[in-house]
Amino acid sequence: MIAVLDYGIGNLRSAEKALQHVGADARLVSDPKQAARASGVVLPGVGAFGACARALRSSGMDEAARNAIESEVPFLGICVGLQLMFDGSEEDPSAAGLGVLAGTVRALPPGERSPQMQWNVVQACRPGSRLLGSSPEQWFYFVHSYAPAPEIATSASVVGTCEYGARLPVAFERGNVFGTQFHPEKSARNGLELLGRFAALCA
Repeated sequence: MIAVLDYGIGNLRSAEKALQHVGADARLVSDPKQAARASGVVLPGVGAFGACARALRSSGMDEAARNAIESEVPFLGICVGLQLMFDGSEEDPSAAGLGVLAGTVRALPPGERSPQMQWNVVQACRPGSRLLGSSPEQWFYFVHSYAPAPEIATSASVVGTCEYGARLPVAFERGNVFGTQFHPEKSARNGLELLGRFAALCA
């Protein structure tokens, strides 16, 4: 079972349904004990960083996320769910992230439309990524005003970047931890294939 963490924010069911579409036994989970029994965990997120960070903590699902990562269960953060894996975000400096990935989330570069609400090409940084597969370039759908800082793009955990006023790191992979700034559940075939690869890691 893949647990999609339900911590009281909107639009969680689209990730659950997309995983079910690729054959995974995905379920919304609001009890940390249920998440502890899962073979994979997904942390979605939409809206403001601070509101999501506070909801994650008040629901107790922050500990569920940390426990999954420490137990080496495959873990996937999506959009704000990815941002929550960092130390924090300049969108709300008073709200702490999980600190699983080092660095800060920043506003999109000046001069570009914000939010980025479009399809964009993700370029692979590392051959044979378990998350992105073997294709050097793929289109994915983005909806975001903040992203991991551009200087993180050279980090060893970055497996995909996109160009949007700068080279933005948008796909991450470190051991059992994965993350995407884009929305695979809204990215048609490429997104479903990515979720299928994640589901296979959980099987």
